[in-house]
Amino acid sequence: MYYNGIYHLFYQYNPKGEVWGNIVWAHSVSVDLVNWINLEPAIYPSEAFDKYGTWSGSTTILPGNKPVILYTGIIDDEQSQVQNYAIPANLTDPFLRKWIKPDNNPLVVADQSINKTKFRDPTTAWLGQDGLWRMLVGSLRGRRGLALLYRSRDFMKWTKAKHPIHSSADTGNWECVDFFPVSLEHTNGLDTSSHGEKVKHVLKVSLDDTRYDYYTIGTYDTKKDRYTPDETMVDGWKGLRLDYGNFYASKTFYDPSKNRRILMGWANESDVVPNDAINKGWSGIQTIPRRLWLDPSGRHLVQWPVEELEHLRKQKVEIRNYRLNKGEKVEVEGITPAQADVEVTFSFSSLENAEEFDPSWADLYAQDVCGFRGSTVQGGLGPFGLLTLSSENLEEYTPVFFRVFKTQDKHKVLMCSDASRSSVRNHKKMYKPSFAGYVDVDLTNKTLSLRSLIDHSVVESFGAGGKTVITSRVYPALSIYNDTHLFAFNNGTETVRIETLDAWSMDKCDR
Repeated sequence: MYYNGIYHLFYQYNPKGEVWGNIVWAHSVSVDLVNWINLEPAIYPSEAFDKYGTWSGSTTILPGNKPVILYTGIIDDEQSQVQNYAIPANLTDPFLRKWIKPDNNPLVVADQSINKTKFRDPTTAWLGQDGLWRMLVGSLRGRRGLALLYRSRDFMKWTKAKHPIHSSADTGNWECVDFFPVSLEHTNGLDTSSHGEKVKHVLKVSLDDTRYDYYTIGTYDTKKDRYTPDETMVDGWKGLRLDYGNFYASKTFYDPSKNRRILMGWANESDVVPNDAINKGWSGIQTIPRRLWLDPSGRHLVQWPVEELEHLRKQKVEIRNYRLNKGEKVEVEGITPAQADVEVTFSFSSLENAEEFDPSWADLYAQDVCGFRGSTVQGGLGPFGLLTLSSENLEEYTPVFFRVFKTQDKHKVLMCSDASRSSVRNHKKMYKPSFAGYVDVDLTNKTLSLRSLIDHSVVESFGAGGKTVITSRVYPALSIYNDTHLFAFNNGTETVRIETLDAWSMDKCDR
């Protein structure tokens, strides 16, 4: 949340080790979303209503500029879940270090219709025109994922609505639900209670079964308290994702200081757990904060790293108007490739050489197509992109690239971030997938842009200005520190041109 000039990040944390367990609400603060100060935990198990765990939730700013935390408490060893609240002990403390859990907790207890072990992560509340507060709690009934709706006039006594605000069959348990408005007129963010004719709503769910964050865009009927996804939306496992890579349990908040909505998410470890985590003494990271808005098409969201990140940029190198023929690559030299920010725009003279999209692939996930159409498989228009975290002789590299296909009536752009060759370490428990998503982009001007944030074990990539985003966690053994290289490449028969490439070494942030 943003409160009185300070950004607050609360996150699930185990103070006793590098693996999951003993979860508290860790608390860090920042004035710029980049440099952070770690404080003592805001919430930890201490009462009957959260003795067995303080799980995730949200913050809401109440009238009078009073912040409140809503969170899930675990009350027994069967993981029965209730919804609690906490308030600052001292509003004059700019960092809000101490939080109080009042005696009237819990606020919400599962009734007999609810699976009490699948009943968690209350959302930021919003205020309706009728003066009632509303919040959502993720749940499950059979195989149907639910966003249960609760209403309150005073924020203390909550009543469950007769129907969920939305549900979807065969999606499994919904966690970390997020529900927020987006503007049809501009890219500014909106307060969570905003509504109107020029406003759409986004419902995001983290699916326990797949460990990805999915979303739909649709219409919120404020009178019926029902959300309906637009007809073009896929409401399930093959729907839109905020990030097609290693990214889960995300949360947005409205930043009134810059009129923007900010998204942050968790990128967990994918090396050999728990041994590697214990050896290095830490586990799990937050992705770079991203500004988020509705694409002008209305078909998907757009994400972009917050502008404050650019303050970490140091030495810069440029490549202009560089031709890449089939099989060629060019090294980006003069920066620190293990810790870099790279923006590149590729152009091509024709779409004629785009390879045919096999109709049998239509039912596959993009990740499956990337798995057998990787960066080393020669194509027509693509693959082209960046080889990040590369060793000198390419024993290791994480390619982030595009491949353009043609279908009967249009072109289809595949974006991949392929960790399969990221490390010469081949432990069977290492997770090295070929993450991928399709990019909804107009190719009329025959260009595609890519931005990658590279930071040792993580590559966050933004395709076509942030229309598609992929985060990969990788663990090279050779391509580390000063032994890391960065290349731009083309492995398609169609020549591509690097119109512009700007790359920066990135400074370390304070944390």
